[in-house]
Amino acid sequence: MEEAIKKADILIEALPYIKKFHKKIMVIKYGGSILGEERIRKSVLEDIAFLRYTGIRPILVHGGGPNITERLKKLKFPSKFIEGFRVTDSKTLKIVEEELNNLNDLIVEEITSHGIKAKGFKKDDRILLVKKKKSKKDLGFVGEVVDFNRRSIEEVLKEAIPVVCPMGISDDNTTYNINADEVAFFLASYLPAEKVVFLTNVLGVMRDPNNEDSLISTLTVKEAEDLIKEKVIDEGMVPKVKAAIEAIKHGVKKAHIIDAKIPHAILLEIFTDEGIGTEIIP
Repeated sequence: MEEAIKKADILIEALPYIKKFHKKIMVIKYGGSILGEERIRKSVLEDIAFLRYTGIRPILVHGGGPNITERLKKLKFPSKFIEGFRVTDSKTLKIVEEELNNLNDLIVEEITSHGIKAKGFKKDDRILLVKKKKSKKDLGFVGEVVDFNRRSIEEVLKEAIPVVCPMGISDDNTTYNINADEVAFFLASYLPAEKVVFLTNVLGVMRDPNNEDSLISTLTVKEAEDLIKEKVIDEGMVPKVKAAIEAIKHGVKKAHIIDAKIPHAILLEIFTDEGIGTEIIP
């Protein structure tokens, strides 16, 4: 009986959040090694299906870096990164597209298994309009989003979960690979979304990466910018925090960085008073 009452209490705690976010858009970025682990992936996609059942409108942007790196390794192609971006020549671009398309199909299939409709958007759907990314060193076929097909996204959102592959085509019909964090920021900023969520493999932003007790639960934009300057936030966390900051500057109300390895991490962060990761607020 006590266990049943606890479950009821949890549902009641979630009720104000379900009401508040009903029909609101949430952009969720999911990638990295946590996308390749079947148990974690299935749990995450189940949570995203749950969000849709509660009346929230999630959009999933996926990456696939480890899958791409592993495939390139098998083919004996070198993987080179500059400032966190994969240097992408024409041969690498072909592999990137194949791996991302396979992941997109897999994600759509697994979401659909929960009775929720999902629609994959790949490069050939021309959802993302891009231009070549400027950098101190040439990154090859790496782009940044300049626009997106809002009508297609909004049409799908009425009845399904859009699953967006981070590849796009430029005005001159050139294909580009795009950082998935940047795609998530752009979609969240210009739809606009209520929240943007970055799923990662660490608890969130920590003052000491080796000490989980140093997790920072809430950061303002100014505090987050200062921590980047001080190099407290560094390496792989920088693109996520920068994307979160830009999204908030463009009107997104809150950004979350959470550990996908924690069971039901998305639900705990969104539907409970305490949350479990790092939230970034204006």
